[in-house]
Amino acid sequence: MKIKTIELFVIQMALKSPFLTHLGNVKDREGIIVKVTNADGVSGFGEGVAFSTPWYTEETVTTCLHMLTDILIPLLQKNPIKHPDETFSLFKSIRRNNMAKAALETALWDLYAKDHAASLSTMLEGTRSVIASGVVVATDSTAKAIQQIEQYIEDGYQRIKVKINPKQDVDFLSEIRRFFPDLPIMADANSAYSLHDLERLKALDEFNLMMIEQPLAPNDIIEHAVLQKQISTPICLDESIVSFEDAKLAVELGSCKVINIKVGRVGGLNEAKRIHDYCYEKGIPVWCGGMIEFGISRAHNIALASLPGFTIPGDISASSRFWDEDIISPEVIVKNGVIDVPVTPGIGFSINEKRLQETQLCKKSFAFS
Repeated sequence: MKIKTIELFVIQMALKSPFLTHLGNVKDREGIIVKVTNADGVSGFGEGVAFSTPWYTEETVTTCLHMLTDILIPLLQKNPIKHPDETFSLFKSIRRNNMAKAALETALWDLYAKDHAASLSTMLEGTRSVIASGVVVATDSTAKAIQQIEQYIEDGYQRIKVKINPKQDVDFLSEIRRFFPDLPIMADANSAYSLHDLERLKALDEFNLMMIEQPLAPNDIIEHAVLQKQISTPICLDESIVSFEDAKLAVELGSCKVINIKVGRVGGLNEAKRIHDYCYEKGIPVWCGGMIEFGISRAHNIALASLPGFTIPGDISASSRFWDEDIISPEVIVKNGVIDVPVTPGIGFSINEKRLQETQLCKKSFAFS
């Protein structure tokens, strides 16, 4: 891979409506777009999905920009690679900072696929031509939640995820179930509970949920194993799984029955695929989580979700779910509950340069010899 330049674009875009959890309220989304261009003028794109503040993980847009600028890109300048997989070993001496690593690694994957005239899905050994699409409801109003769900059902989404916490769970889910008794619903707790809430969590079994996502501490695996033995609702781990080793430990201990794979959280497509392959072998269903992404990360998620183990609809919604206008062309569209997996080289979407410029806060460029 003869890299000529790497460019970083920090962008910001207002969400069409606020995204509310017990941890915070996202109204404007910052992110980092990574553009890697080779000697032939072909460019690959990745996206840094950390938030502006460390409410989801310890990483932020600012820390990712620092890691890319001062650590990761200089490492790549000094150590040319032939395949994106090599970044895993190259970056191994750098602890965590997975979202910064994934931003660069995914751009290299897009470039590599384009250079080989193959779709990213094909390069990852994906098997699906379409993927099922799910969507997240994040509001503190039951009435708004029901209104949003009605619209999403009309739009064809195959699964609804609702955000819950101890102040909004049993009554909230009971009312939703009253309106939608047979709808596939999963609940995302974002670590809002502890084992002291065991009886409250047991009470959620009556709602026939697909799963409850990350009910306990964001770095916990042991107590989730204790909880899973006490409830019938499948536990899905999200924040606790930041590596292949975490996924293996969680499965071996019985901490969960489902795993949410997020490319940014685990450090890139290579690690995401390793986790998928292991879970597929062990019969553990996986699905692709979302990070309120712009279109580039969404495109990488589509390619990942084309792998055979992704049997549950993920958080891969249409571009119009969050944005008046996305930074990719064409935008991601959900039709009859599914998204087409691109067959053109790379991620299968081009960049809306006009929109990228409109949302740009700053830019950095790096030359390679």
